[in-house]
Amino acid sequence: MNAFSTFDVLTMGRIGVDIYPLQVGVGLAEVETFGKYLGGSATNVAVAAARHGQRAAVISRTGADPFGEFIHKALRGYGVDDRYVTPVEHLPTPVTFCEIFPPDDFPLYFYRYPTAPDLQIREDELDLDAIRAAGVFWVTGTGLCEEPSRSATLAALKARDRAGITVLDLDYRPMFWPSREEARRWIQEALPYATVAVGNLDECFTAVAEREPAAAAKALRDRGADLAVVKQGPRGVLAVDANGAVEVPPFPVEVVNGLGAGDAFGGALCHGLLSGWDTGDVMRFANVAGAIVAGRLACSDAMPTTAEVLETGKLDVR
Repeated sequence: MNAFSTFDVLTMGRIGVDIYPLQVGVGLAEVETFGKYLGGSATNVAVAAARHGQRAAVISRTGADPFGEFIHKALRGYGVDDRYVTPVEHLPTPVTFCEIFPPDDFPLYFYRYPTAPDLQIREDELDLDAIRAAGVFWVTGTGLCEEPSRSATLAALKARDRAGITVLDLDYRPMFWPSREEARRWIQEALPYATVAVGNLDECFTAVAEREPAAAAKALRDRGADLAVVKQGPRGVLAVDANGAVEVPPFPVEVVNGLGAGDAFGGALCHGLLSGWDTGDVMRFANVAGAIVAGRLACSDAMPTTAEVLETGKLDVR
C-alpha cells in the first residue's frame, strides 16, 4: 500500500444489514414493513467519518451472498473503501432487527449464528502497513469476543503500537460473551494499546469495574488511554485527558431511534480529533452529531455532514 492510499480513519469490526421496522411503537410480531440499511458499529463509524470528509475504510467480512453484495454497494455509495471487506463462503451475512419504542427503548435482535463472518477476520490477512499509517485506527470490544477476530484485533493493536490516534470502542454486547468477566479480561488486554477509550457507563464498568464516571475515566487512563470518553446518557459526556476533565451536557432532540447515535458520535469524534480541536469542542461536536442521528430512523443513512452538525448545534469550533 503506497503513501497515497493512507486512510484518515480505518475501522475494524462488526458489519451487517440492519432491518428496521417502518412502524414505530409496535413489536416485531405486529410490524408489517421494514427498511434495509447498512449496519454494524465499526462500519457506521467509518460511514460517519466519511460524511465529514475523512478518507475512511473498514476491515470486516461478510457472507458470500446477496446481502454481502448489498454491503459492498452501500459502502461504495457512502464513500467508504471496501477493499478490506472479504467474503466467508460458509456463513451468511448477519442481519439485525430492532423494535422502536421512543424515547429510550430499542431492543435489538442479532442474527449471527453459529458465528458471524466479521468474527472470522484473520491476523494473516491484515494490511499492517495500512493499520500503522491510518490517522485514526478504531477497534471494538466485540472484536475481542471470539477467535480468530480476537487474535487479529490484538495483533493489529500491537502492530499499530499506539501510533497516531488509536481508539478502543468498549462496545460491550452481553449476548456475544460468556460473561462480563471474560469481556473484562480481553478488553483489559487491549486497553494499553489504545490512546482513546470510549464507552457508556455499563461498558466502562465492564472494562474497568467502575460505574462512577470520574472513577471510570481515571481507571481507563491508568490503563493507558490518553483520552477517556465516558458517555453518561441524560447527563451528557465526560472526557478526561492530560489537561483535565470536560463535561458536556446532552444536546436536546426528539428521539426517533437511539440506535446509531453512538456511532455518529464516534465518527464525529474521529473528525474532531483529526482536526486538532480542543477536547471540549470535540465533545460538543460529537454530542450534536449523535443527537441528529437519534432523531432519525436509520443509522448509516442518517449520518450528518460537518456543516449540518455545526449549523444544528450553533457551534464555533477551533
